[in-house]
Amino acid sequence: MVVATPAPIIRGVGEKLPPAIELPVIDLSMVDKSELSKLIVKACENSGFFKVINHGVSEEVISKMEEESLNFFGKTVPEKLQAGPANPFGYGCKNIGFNGDMGEVEYLLLNTNPLSISQRSQTISGDPKMFSSAVSGYIEAVRRVACELLDLMAEGLGVPDTSVFSRMIKTVDSDSILRLNHYPAMPIHDMSPSYSRVGFGEHSDPQILTLLRSNDVGGLQISLNDGVWVPISPDPTAFCVNVGDLLQVMTNGRFVSVRHRALTNSYKPRMSMAYFAAPPLEETITVLPEMVSPPVKPSLYRPFTWAEYKKAAYSLRLGDSRLKLFRKQVDGEIA
Repeated sequence: MVVATPAPIIRGVGEKLPPAIELPVIDLSMVDKSELSKLIVKACENSGFFKVINHGVSEEVISKMEEESLNFFGKTVPEKLQAGPANPFGYGCKNIGFNGDMGEVEYLLLNTNPLSISQRSQTISGDPKMFSSAVSGYIEAVRRVACELLDLMAEGLGVPDTSVFSRMIKTVDSDSILRLNHYPAMPIHDMSPSYSRVGFGEHSDPQILTLLRSNDVGGLQISLNDGVWVPISPDPTAFCVNVGDLLQVMTNGRFVSVRHRALTNSYKPRMSMAYFAAPPLEETITVLPEMVSPPVKPSLYRPFTWAEYKKAAYSLRLGDSRLKLFRKQVDGEIA
């Protein structure tokens, strides 16, 4: 296990963190799907983040996954290390990335392929069958929600092929992953409550879409245009959804992949389960033709494979910008 230096302490603006904001709420039970798709597109354009309610993922499926997660993180460190170092899949602690990125977090990273889950369950749980069943059931349910959202996005954008996004994550060789995060309570003595430690540092998600489920402990923050970090109110009844880098590229910048981070809580542990929807490694990512209207709106990004983008992401520090490496050059300048 990597022994890390203490994570940096973050001071809120004016000694106090800004008040939490409420994200746009998307109700998937809406009857008018045309209006629903418009609301989703608006949320992706304006904030890059939104909450989803009435998503159809049963409480039983969620509870089983949460129980297995808590059981795992409740083990001793030697027991958790039997899951293997997170390189890339397995257990990790404090060392978030390969380039010295640190945070007060421990996590379990899993490939969503059923065979991979079954095999890795042998070293993760004392009851591999139960763990594998809980993980597979949860992934199947959240992937269904992700596909529904992506199809509604395509419809709202006026793309004729409404499965243009979702089919990338439906395929068996999808590179989607599930990340279980546990942020222990980090008491900070003799300091203002406005001080917090970084649990997971500033970053954008490189994949297509992220579906996040967390407990009732706050910590998630997003960076607004003016650079202010704003807390997101926790809501264990909803999924928090955010646009990934690939979706920003495919929509030619119309959707926004927003930078975010997670802070620890001084009194309560925080746990989250993040499903990162990603295409196969060799999938070519291009700007959709419907998102281009030269010369008013030329294509901003060059085509690349997910493998190429993923390699670039891993070669950089967590907070570094990746998208600018794939922007098109126009007359010697970045488009």
